[in-house]
Amino acid sequence: MDINKEYQERKGIIKSRLDDFSRVKYDEIFYEMCFCLLTPQSSAKQADKCIQILKKLDFKNKNINPERFLEGIRFHINKSKYLMEAKQKYSLIEEKLKSIKDANELRDWLVENVKGYGYKEASHFLRNIGYRNLAILDRHILKNLNKFNVIEEIPKSLTVKKYFEIEDKFKEFSKQVNIPIDELDLLFWSQETGEVFK
Repeated sequence: MDINKEYQERKGIIKSRLDDFSRVKYDEIFYEMCFCLLTPQSSAKQADKCIQILKKLDFKNKNINPERFLEGIRFHINKSKYLMEAKQKYSLIEEKLKSIKDANELRDWLVENVKGYGYKEASHFLRNIGYRNLAILDRHILKNLNKFNVIEEIPKSLTVKKYFEIEDKFKEFSKQVNIPIDELDLLFWSQETGEVFK
């Protein structure tokens, strides 16, 4: 597969999607945070459906238990608890989003302070609200990095050390092919799913 040819074909839509992320509305940030709590081991489309329901119900401002609205989401009981906890902490999270300027430092803080976030989820959230140059190492990405011999094998689990190692290799590969890491991420995603989503 010629990665640069594929990139040229999808470049416009990929750049447009990243522009959308950088223009995310202030009110949407809370729901992007929630979306990224629902995505692990569940379909992004299904997670988004659930978030749209919670948004209509005004979950952010109303006393709603989200558990019964998480249809089709794996580990929905745990994830419902994560949503409730993140909502309670949201004013602190919001404060950190404003005060921590460095993306890596902000990601570290989110991983330590938002229950349900590992490095993948925190990177996903930050990318979806306009941050750049963080790797979202989900199975689509790992599969493609393996296919292009960037990594020798797909790890069974990702320790923090392993995450950073692969992220560095991904960044190096992105320089070699001359495609920014965030655009490569969406390119790999679109090859796997047939569309550029989030």
